[in-house]
Amino acid sequence: MTIDDVRTFCRGLAGTTEDVKWQVDLAFSVGGKMYLVVCLDPPHTVSFKCTPETFAELVEREGIIPAPYLARAMWVQEQALGESLDRRELELLVRTSHELVSAKLSKKKLATTKPAERKAAQKKTPKKTPKKTPKKTSRKAEKKAEKKVSKISGRTRKGR
Repeated sequence: MTIDDVRTFCRGLAGTTEDVKWQVDLAFSVGGKMYLVVCLDPPHTVSFKCTPETFAELVEREGIIPAPYLARAMWVQEQALGESLDRRELELLVRTSHELVSAKLSKKKLATTKPAERKAAQKKTPKKTPKKTPKKTSRKAEKKAEKKVSKISGRTRKGR
């Protein structure tokens, strides 16, 4: 697999933008968040985000290491493009990386993408309804409220 193959595949994914970062890395992003980085200098390393399970499996393979600076976010790095992963497997992993990143985009970021891209990038997740907790009132506020009630009703508070 070549850099051009990776570029062609990534451009086909919804909402993808590409730019060169750090003078030597071609970064592919969705909603301003990177999901794949390819080094333009030989050997062409490729780094991408993956699930924790996949991360554990991939780092056991020869030629794949935890990505420098990004390993804590579950990124791996293939040390030479096409050496450890075949084309079909890399495409599946890149698609998963794209989905993981786009699923975490805020509604505001999704709104800035084009409508067709927004629909593809948006994950259907159930809406969270906020839990209603009873309002806590301070002791001082309770006493004040009791005073008002006693003034209105003409009763005084005794025994407290």
